[in-house]
Amino acid sequence: MSFAQSVGQTRYRFSDLKTLLARASPARSGDELAGIAAGTEEERVAARMALAEVPLKRFLDEAVVPYESDEVTRLICDGHHAAAFAPIAHLTVGDFRNWLLSHEADSATLEQAAPGITPEMAAAVSKLMRNQDLVLVAQKCRVVSQFRNTLGLPGRMAVRLQPNHPTDDRAGIAASIVDGLMYGCGDAVIGINPASDSLPAIDALLRLVDDLRCRYEAPIQSCVLTHVTNAIRAIEQGSPVDLVFQSVAGTQEANAGFGIDLALLHEAHEAALGMRRGTVGDNVMYFETGQGSALSAGAHSGVDQQTVEARAYAVARAFRPLLVNTVVGFIGPEYLYDGKQIIRAGLEDHFCGKLLGLPMGCDICYTNHAEADQDDMDNLLTLLGVAGVHFIMGVPGADDIMLNYQSTSFHDALYLRQVLGKRRAPEFEQWLVGMGIADAQGHLLAPAERLPLLAFTEQW
Repeated sequence: MSFAQSVGQTRYRFSDLKTLLARASPARSGDELAGIAAGTEEERVAARMALAEVPLKRFLDEAVVPYESDEVTRLICDGHHAAAFAPIAHLTVGDFRNWLLSHEADSATLEQAAPGITPEMAAAVSKLMRNQDLVLVAQKCRVVSQFRNTLGLPGRMAVRLQPNHPTDDRAGIAASIVDGLMYGCGDAVIGINPASDSLPAIDALLRLVDDLRCRYEAPIQSCVLTHVTNAIRAIEQGSPVDLVFQSVAGTQEANAGFGIDLALLHEAHEAALGMRRGTVGDNVMYFETGQGSALSAGAHSGVDQQTVEARAYAVARAFRPLLVNTVVGFIGPEYLYDGKQIIRAGLEDHFCGKLLGLPMGCDICYTNHAEADQDDMDNLLTLLGVAGVHFIMGVPGADDIMLNYQSTSFHDALYLRQVLGKRRAPEFEQWLVGMGIADAQGHLLAPAERLPLLAFTEQW
C-alpha cells in the first residue's frame, strides 16, 4: 500500500514504508548520495505529514528489509514483545511522538515499553521530532549496565578512556591511561584500538591494562577493540578478556561485510560470560555503530541511513551489552556533511538507542575533511550531556593520533561534569577518593597530590 500527501497544489506519493521513511529524514549527505532523500523541503514536509498518520502496527506488517533474506529483520520480528507493545499499539507515529513527550511517559513506563518498540518505530518517530524533543525523551530513559562498576545511574556519566597509539607502544599507551585516570576518566572502559590484529599484540595490551587493574584494585573494565573472532581466540588461550567488542550494522549483508553474523556474536557472548570476570554484573559486550556504515558497504537495501542505524541497535539489544557507542562523525562528510548534520545524527542515535533500552554512548567526533569543528562538538557534547548520555570518549588532547580523527578530551568530560553536575560510576568514584585523586564530592584534587599511579609507567 502506498502513501500520499498533498502540500499546497502538489500531491506527493510514496510507494512503500521504506521510501516514506527516507523522504521524511532530515537532510543528510548520505541519503542524497544514495539517491533516496527528499528532492525538496516541501516533499520532506509531505513525507513527515504522511508518516505521522501511519499506525505503529504497520511496522510489524511491512519490513523495510525482507524477512526471508535478512536475519536482522527476523531478529526484530521474531523477538518483538507483544505485551510490552500493547499499551501503545493503538497509536500512530504522530500520536507516539506526543505520548513520548507527555508526563505519562515517565522513566518506568518507557523502560516497560522498550521491548515492544522496534527500531523502525523509533527511527520513524525521531523524524517527526525537533532536537529538543530528542533530548527530552532520551533524558527520561533510564538504562543501567554493570560489569565491575555500575553505569547509567541518574546524575552519572561515564567516560571511555581511549589511549590509542599508532605503533601499539606500551609505554605510550600506559602514559595515556595514567593521564586519563588522573583526570577521573575510564569508568566506562579502558578501550584500546590496536594498530595490529596479531594475537600476541592483543594479549600484551590486555595484560597491560589488567596489570594496572589488579595492582591498584581498580573497579574498571578493559577492552581491546579487535575483531570478535580474535577475542574468541584470546579467550581460548587464556588472555584476560573483560569485554568483547564488535562493530555491528543494521542489515545482514552489512554485517557480513564486517565478517560477522548473529551466530558468531552469540558464540562470543557465551565465551565472554564463561570467563566470569565481572564483579557486579555480567554485561560483557561492547558494540560500536555509525550512520553510513551500511551505505558505505553498498548494503543498505535502499533504506535511509538513520533507519538502518536504528536496526543495528536491535542486534546490540539481543546481547545485553555493557556499552553501545555511535561513532557519529567518523565515517566522513559523504554521509554526514557538516556540523549540523553530525549534531542531528548524534541526537537521533542516542534517542533511538535509549528508547530501545540500550546503554547508549556517543563518540562525539568528526574527520578533518568534514565541514565541522570543535565548537560543533562542544554543542553536541552539551546537548548529549543534558540528554543523559551513558558515556563519552576521553582521548588525550581530543586528537586520536592512531585513528586520525577529532573526538572529545579528558578536559571535555570535566567541563560537562562541572556545568551539569554529572558524577562518575559510584564504584569508580569511590576508588578515586581512596587513591587520593578526587575528594568525596568527586572533584579532582590538586595535581601535586595525584601521584599514586606514576610508578605504573616506569616498567614500560
